[in-house]
Amino acid sequence: MTSNSYDMAALWVQGDFVIKGIMALLLLMSVASWYVIVTRTWRLMKLRRAARAAADFWHAQSFGEGLHILDGHGKENPFHRLADEGKAAVDHHAVNRSDLHGQMSLAEWLTSCLRGSIDESVDRMQHGLSILASVGSTAPFVGLFGTVWGIYHALISIGSSGQVGIEKVAGPVGEALIMTALGLAVAIPAVLAYNALVRGNKGMLSRLNRFAHQLHAYFITGTPISRNGAANAAAKPAVSAVAGAR
Repeated sequence: MTSNSYDMAALWVQGDFVIKGIMALLLLMSVASWYVIVTRTWRLMKLRRAARAAADFWHAQSFGEGLHILDGHGKENPFHRLADEGKAAVDHHAVNRSDLHGQMSLAEWLTSCLRGSIDESVDRMQHGLSILASVGSTAPFVGLFGTVWGIYHALISIGSSGQVGIEKVAGPVGEALIMTALGLAVAIPAVLAYNALVRGNKGMLSRLNRFAHQLHAYFITGTPISRNGAANAAAKPAVSAVAGAR
């Protein structure tokens, strides 16, 4: 079997330090982006299972039983964190009325705590997405730099020989085309994954806001918000502030 002098192995052997550096950089970018893709996708799948379990929270006979239902999806479950921090905020407000935050109404204090919990959860969900955005926007240009470098070598080869022959330009032009393809191969999955994860995170944020509405109504009025969005009229102004998180 004859070896192809223009395959990836030959490109690595024949390429200069610039070509090898670009290939190594693209490989590093690809590994980093795929690591983020796999870990964030798995995390989003776990969050979706936790969101389905959050619906069962309101079928529990007590708040403690509801927390136990959410426990099955880990303490890092943002729905568990919302419920836990909401209960802690109510208890803290009742015990520490002499503190500065004791001058705030329970509704305002609870809204602030739930908003902070949602903000922290959103930050966790977005962790790593900046890597995908950076790879998706820069990888094509890194490959393009390799393309320009290959064409430059082709022109140097023609100029030094004084002859225009396919054997003089095939190698450098082949390097240029391969580098372009490598840049696109690294960038396209990163861009597609970034868009999919952002869309999934937005859906999860909507569910967190809805759960926060229900918790707020439960802690203030003793009744969770209904499926059609109806709640106690006195709780509506404070509940709407939770939806403004993010």
